Amino acid sequence: MNSRRKFISSSMAGLAGITLLPAIDAFAGAPIATDDNSREVFKLRFAIVSDGHYGQPNTESDKFFDDMVSWMQAQYKSNQLDLVIANGDLVHDRPDLLPKIKSEYFDKIGVPVYAVPGNHDHADAALWKKVFGYDDNYVVEKGDIGIVFANTSNVKGEFICPDLAFLKSSFEKFKHKEVVFVILHIPPHIWLPEEKAAFAECPEVIALLHQYPNIKAAFHGHDHTLDGVRYTGKFPHFFDAHFGGDWGTSYKGYRIVEVNMNNSINTYQVNATMNPQINRMKL
Repeated sequence: MNSRRKFISSSMAGLAGITLLPAIDAFAGAPIATDDNSREVFKLRFAIVSDGHYGQPNTESDKFFDDMVSWMQAQYKSNQLDLVIANGDLVHDRPDLLPKIKSEYFDKIGVPVYAVPGNHDHADAALWKKVFGYDDNYVVEKGDIGIVFANTSNVKGEFICPDLAFLKSSFEKFKHKEVVFVILHIPPHIWLPEEKAAFAECPEVIALLHQYPNIKAAFHGHDHTLDGVRYTGKFPHFFDAHFGGDWGTSYKGYRIVEVNMNNSINTYQVNATMNPQINRMKL
């Protein structure tokens, strides 16, 4: 799996107004004390967490989710946090545990949580709506910012391309928004030959993402080893590693996205568990 950490290099011009900030270490139990009057005010600031894999055998699922809730609460207390996005694989092949995830963890964070299915959630549209109150394909509007959430799997856990008609109608609906983000658990492109079994290849989706200049980025989970950015042309696809499960980056963490008042965008990855070993390999 480590081979999938290879990144496709590209110039910073490909970020289309997004600034990549360096990854930071942040200990969940010790939020930075901030004077409310000195806080920077953002048009929108949110966190993306993915791949909690609650219920995976021989893992500390409860600790992983308790930690995640603590990290999000610390972000909320120390800075502006408008919402949290849970980008798939909330549970590990146990859709019956989704209600517990919502009631015992997501509902305790203190800000709205918007989730999209992953391949290990095995939830159909009816179950997803029953648990979370919205469809598995849906949109969220925050003023002149739009967020499009699309399902990339099915109840069998197979990788599928997101519903092209849904994406098209959503992008058209948001074409006058200043900023649009797209949330897809499984990336719609295979960058490396060895990823054929891990990602999907959806050329029509990629073409559609490139068609709307106000779509600034797509955000993906799924591959726990990826915590940076890849590109299709000049369009950025961001990853956020994982906060649960038994494989991936040596640390567990999440991604922060900040939209400033002038619509410039900053994003960075947080090493929440403070694990100093990065890119460890055995030869």
